[in-house]
Amino acid sequence: MKLDNLKPAEGSVVSNTKRVGRGVPSGKGRTSGRGHKGAKSRSGYSKKIGFEGGQMPLQRRVPKFGFKNINYKEYRIINLDRLQELADQGKIADSVNFDDFKALGVVGKKEELKVLGNGELKAKLTVHAHKFTASAKAAIEKAGGEAIIL
Repeated sequence: MKLDNLKPAEGSVVSNTKRVGRGVPSGKGRTSGRGHKGAKSRSGYSKKIGFEGGQMPLQRRVPKFGFKNINYKEYRIINLDRLQELADQGKIADSVNFDDFKALGVVGKKEELKVLGNGELKAKLTVHAHKFTASAKAAIEKAGGEAIIL
């Protein structure tokens, strides 16, 4: 190995860029390969996302539809059959409140709970929740329990 045959490690030098703006005889002088006039010839040019050369962009051509209700509340749900299952396992006793549901991982601390009437409830339970369907409330009261809205 001699000083005249040294070269950098393969892949370490990536510079394949053309030296522009170094005089007309270089072939990349004057306009520096950018052509004449227009946005692409200016310094600081960057194409905006969705720009289609002045044509109306797709996201503005496509019709908008739908409605998002700002007052919509999303509830975590639990069915009567799941309540019965928890009662059979001994995880809930005669009364179950929101803190018990949090401890069981049914609901998070900032979420609200809704009890749905799917399944059958035999256990006599006092259930505390934010909402009940009519069928769930009827089934809980039929089993001898109580549905209390928070």
